[in-house]
Amino acid sequence: MRMLHTMLRVGNLEESLAFYTKILGMKLLRKKEYPTGRFTLAFVGYGPEESNSVLELTYNWDKSKYQIGNGYGHIAIGVQNIYDTCKLIKNNGGNIIREPGPMKHGQTLIAFIKDPDGYQIELIQKDSFQNLH
Repeated sequence: MRMLHTMLRVGNLEESLAFYTKILGMKLLRKKEYPTGRFTLAFVGYGPEESNSVLELTYNWDKSKYQIGNGYGHIAIGVQNIYDTCKLIKNNGGNIIREPGPMKHGQTLIAFIKDPDGYQIELIQKDSFQNLH
């Protein structure tokens, strides 16, 4: 078994695609409209779905906003250099909500950002993985 994808409902598909592809560097892997269901699915990720976990962005045509709820935590992405990555994200208009640095009560270097719909994404410096949380 392996994890295939995580689905997020988004209010503006083009804005979300721009965030995940231009700011986070993912690639649009596939996109399909379902007119009878009035929704569009777009899959983004860092590699092919056959060998990587990806994000499914679901855009329901008649809905532009969702409540995230208190059960959702975050998506985590490993990065080579957390400080350079956060600088690049800021320069491209991304929203850093927790500046990079060691996590509380640990050594792992982390930062948090928000996507256009308010979903939190944790960035973790790759050399910190052995200390992960």
